[in-house]
Amino acid sequence: MTRTCRMNGFARKTSEPQGLKPAAFVGSNGTAVSRALPKPICETRSLLARWVSNYLLAVVAFVFLIAFPLRGLAQQSERPAPPTRDPHTPGYVITKELADGANAPADVDGNFIIGPTHNNPADLPADSAVRNGTVIEFTMSSADSKIYPGIAREPNTFGTSDPSDPATLLVSTSHPAPYTRKVAVYVPKQYVARAEAPFIVSADGPDPFLFATLDALIHQHRVPSMIAIAIGNGGGDAQGSERSLEYDTMSGVYAEFVEKEVLPLVESKAHVKLTKDPDGRATMGYSSGGACALIMAWYHPELYHRVLTYSGTFINQQWPHSQQTPHGAWEFHEHLIAENPAKPIRIWMEVGDRDLFNPNVMRDGMHDWVLANERMAKVLADKEYHYQFVFARNAVHVDRATVHQTLAEALEYVWRGYPASAH
Repeated sequence: MTRTCRMNGFARKTSEPQGLKPAAFVGSNGTAVSRALPKPICETRSLLARWVSNYLLAVVAFVFLIAFPLRGLAQQSERPAPPTRDPHTPGYVITKELADGANAPADVDGNFIIGPTHNNPADLPADSAVRNGTVIEFTMSSADSKIYPGIAREPNTFGTSDPSDPATLLVSTSHPAPYTRKVAVYVPKQYVARAEAPFIVSADGPDPFLFATLDALIHQHRVPSMIAIAIGNGGGDAQGSERSLEYDTMSGVYAEFVEKEVLPLVESKAHVKLTKDPDGRATMGYSSGGACALIMAWYHPELYHRVLTYSGTFINQQWPHSQQTPHGAWEFHEHLIAENPAKPIRIWMEVGDRDLFNPNVMRDGMHDWVLANERMAKVLADKEYHYQFVFARNAVHVDRATVHQTLAEALEYVWRGYPASAH
């Protein structure tokens, strides 16, 4: 007997021996039971293909309907909403509470509490428009860098804590990867061609609000006439990313990258000349960019004396692990500042009452942004640094309204003491 069956759209003929009948056997109860002969091979394969197809569909459905929601829940459990911290918590620095909506005075060191209301200063524009200067932008490629050829962590991956040391994160999904970064340069109209100018370097650029704020302050003669350079990061965030390699690494490498690869391009493309005087050079940043700002000045005080940070990541986020600084930027307030002679650094810092708290899988006691900044304020005071620490009520990590309220005062504080002739 010949049967025709279809598999994958093609007809095939298969033969079944004629004259064969279903075999019989005797069951346990003595009754004859028929047993069908095997089905044709094509029919068996067709059934197998359908079974495999249904199985794969079931797997896909599980991934999308079950695995992704569970992964989302896991991430949510790893990123709980930060608690609201009380600035008067025992162990925190003693702070002066200011009237709601007020800023700290730009000519006084110390610790201050602002908020919960955060309004734009009335004497500054509410937008990010530059009215009294120009902005030049250009792009840099990893292919042209001798210092940062580029890395990236695979999407939707992070790392695991070392079972033998919870303060060490193991990252296996970081690999070489190219990048481009944008650099934006603000030049005030007061700049005199070929004259050396003071400048500020900002992380995570471009930074239109910084440019607009400086534009207004320079016009009002409240800060020196300066160049502002906002440098984009190399991409990603946290351990295993290019951004973290640049910003969270406790070394002088990023400052050297800026000095050797960025500033020469700024001078040539914006047609400016930048001062070599470290007192005329400032760094600033937000989150890991804030840690980077201090790292630049700490490891190269001959290059930078002025630092401004919002929600500074002075926590354990360095990767790869370093034996010299095993706790990353937490080392600043744990060992480095206390155990070294004071450096010629003037620093302004801010943290929000709802800043980050244990945002990832690491549970090493070194991932509380508020505690880290509080400890920074204490050790800076103990070593008699010129610093101002602002604790912002009703503020999250790098809180936009707080930045808008305080940036002008912060810039005035950081640049205080710069020669009047530079104005």
